Amino acid sequence: MVTKQYPEKILQFGEGNFLRAFIDWMVDQLNEKTDFNSGITLVRPIDSAHPSINKQDGLYTAITRGLNEQQQQVADIRIINSVNREILIYSEYDEFIKCAENPELQWIFSNTTEAGIVYHHDVCFEEKPAKSFPGKLTQFLFHRYQYFKGDKDKGLFIIPCELIDYNGEKLKEFVLQHAQDWDLPDEFVTWLNEHNTFCSTLVDRIVTGYPKNEIKKLESELGYKDDFLVTAEYFYLFVIQGPKILEEKLKLNSLPLNIKIVDDIKPYKERKVAILNGAHTSMVPVAYLAGIKTVREVTSNPTFLAYVNELITHEVIPVLSQQPSELNQFAADVIDRFNNPYIEHELLSISLNSLTKFKTRLLPQLISYSQQRNAIPYCISFSLAALIVFYRGKFNHLTIPLKDDEYLLERFKVWDELYDTDITQLTYNVLAMSDLWEIDLNQIDSLTEDIALKVTHILRSGTQAILEARYTK
Repeated sequence: MVTKQYPEKILQFGEGNFLRAFIDWMVDQLNEKTDFNSGITLVRPIDSAHPSINKQDGLYTAITRGLNEQQQQVADIRIINSVNREILIYSEYDEFIKCAENPELQWIFSNTTEAGIVYHHDVCFEEKPAKSFPGKLTQFLFHRYQYFKGDKDKGLFIIPCELIDYNGEKLKEFVLQHAQDWDLPDEFVTWLNEHNTFCSTLVDRIVTGYPKNEIKKLESELGYKDDFLVTAEYFYLFVIQGPKILEEKLKLNSLPLNIKIVDDIKPYKERKVAILNGAHTSMVPVAYLAGIKTVREVTSNPTFLAYVNELITHEVIPVLSQQPSELNQFAADVIDRFNNPYIEHELLSISLNSLTKFKTRLLPQLISYSQQRNAIPYCISFSLAALIVFYRGKFNHLTIPLKDDEYLLERFKVWDELYDTDITQLTYNVLAMSDLWEIDLNQIDSLTEDIALKVTHILRSGTQAILEARYTK
C-alpha cells in the first residue's frame, strides 16, 4: 500500500498496545483529517528483545469495537500510518539523542507504566541511557537545550499518560531533581521551567491488545498478516490539564476528538474513580456471590443492572462536584462499555485488592452521602457487606480465590468463626481497621448495625434473592 511519511514532530516513550491504540490512533486521524502533519518516533524505554515495529515500516492495524450511540455493534478498522520508526534506546542511544536536535519536534508523549515515573537517586548522567524514564528525559532535554543554545522556541509539550495522579507534575519534579543531582546549569533549569510545558493527564480506554484467540479469523478477514495488530474498546477519553493553546495545537476545532483541555483534571479523575471504578468494585462481591463471572453478565441481568444503576445514579453522582448532566452522560457511557460484546472482563480479575479499592473508590461516597443525608447509602453499604462475606473465601458451594495483602487475609482467617457465631463483632472488627480505612468506620452513625444486618441476610439468603426482592415489582 502507499504510505505517507510525516515530519517527525512527536517523540513517544513507549511502544506498547495502549499508546498505539490511543495516542497514535488519535494522531493518525488528526493527520488524515486536519493539517496536524505529525509523525511519531517511538522510543522503547526498556531493554527487551521483542520484535520492532520497524519490520512493518511502522504500520499496524487498530481495531476499535463496541456499542455506538445507537447501541449498535461497531468495529472500526484503521491502518495506522502515524508512526515513522522505532528507536531501541539501549542499542541506539546516539540515534535517540540526535532526535533532540530536530527543530520540528514539538511533543513528547509517554506511557512507561505506573512504575516508570519514579525517582532514583543513583541514576547517573553518564549512563547511555540513564536507567529511569525521568533520567532519560532529562538527558534528552538537556541535549536539546545545549544544541539550540537555550532557544525559548525549542521547548516542548510533555504529556505523560502513566496512570498516576498528576503525572505531569510528578514527572517535572523528578526531571528537576535530576538536573539538581547532576549539577546542570541554572540556565537549563530556567529553560525547563519557562519554555517547556508539562501537562498532567487522565486517559481512559480499555485496550485489549493483540487478539491471539481470534487473530487467524481477523487476518483472514483483513487479507494480510499483522504482528502488531491491536484491539481496543470503542470508547475513549483524553483529559489534559494544560493551557488553552493546546486546543489550537491539537486542531480540536477542526476535528472534535474526545480530548478535553482543562484547568484541573481532579473532577474528571474523581468521576472516573467513583463511577466507573466504583461500579466495578461494588459489583464484584455482590455478583460473584451469585455465581456471576463477568462484568457483561452483570449488566445483562436486569436485577444486577438495577443495582448498579441505583448505586451510580442515587448514591455516587449526587455527591460528586461536576454538573449532573455531564455525570449522567458519563454514567450512560460506562454502562455501554460494560455491555461491550467484544470484552469479557472477569470479576475475579477486578477483585485484586478489593478492600483497598473500596477505600479509594466507594468509601468517600459512603461518607459524603451519610454526612449530607444523615442516612446510609443502601447499595454502597450492601457492597461492603458482600465484600465482608466475599473475604471469608467461601460461600455456599463457592471457593473464592482471594488476592490481597497477606496481613488483611490473615485477619479474616482469624475472624472466620465469627461468621457463624457473632456477625456484629465481625462487622465491628472490619469497620475498625483504621490502618486500612484511615478512620474507624464504626463512628459513622448506624453503619455497624446496617452492615451487620446486611451480612446476616447475605449469609442466609444470598445476594441475588435480596436484590430480586428489592427490584422486582
